[in-house]
Amino acid sequence: MLKGFKNFLMRDDVITVAIGLVVALAFSNLVEAFTDSVINPLVSAMQPDASGLGLGYQLGEEGSAATFIDLGAFISAIIYFIVFMATIYFFIVLPYKHIQKRRGKTVFGDPAPTKTCPECKSEIDPEATKCKFCASPQPAAA
Repeated sequence: MLKGFKNFLMRDDVITVAIGLVVALAFSNLVEAFTDSVINPLVSAMQPDASGLGLGYQLGEEGSAATFIDLGAFISAIIYFIVFMATIYFFIVLPYKHIQKRRGKTVFGDPAPTKTCPECKSEIDPEATKCKFCASPQPAAA
């Protein structure tokens, strides 16, 4: 039982994913610091009359953070997501695709072409005329 678990953990793709996850989590802190220190002040400066709360709308008592719709934080979260995902793509996914291509494997490629079964409308292999369920003989109705 433990030998199977060890074999599972020692597969190339599991180790690669684990390393990528650790790098992504470490980089997440860097991107968060960038958005908190650079992007948030820039977005907050767009609406200076919000009692120091930033870009957004006050619904209740003036200056209360509890009733402030903070659009600046939302914009920062979107920028954070875009920067983070772009970094993951360019520094982890593209090099991984390149390494796997050199090994003769295709990862993150286009899906295999399919066509639709004329009877049940499910996706089938391009060379097939019907899916395996429609092509098999149907039991006689009793």
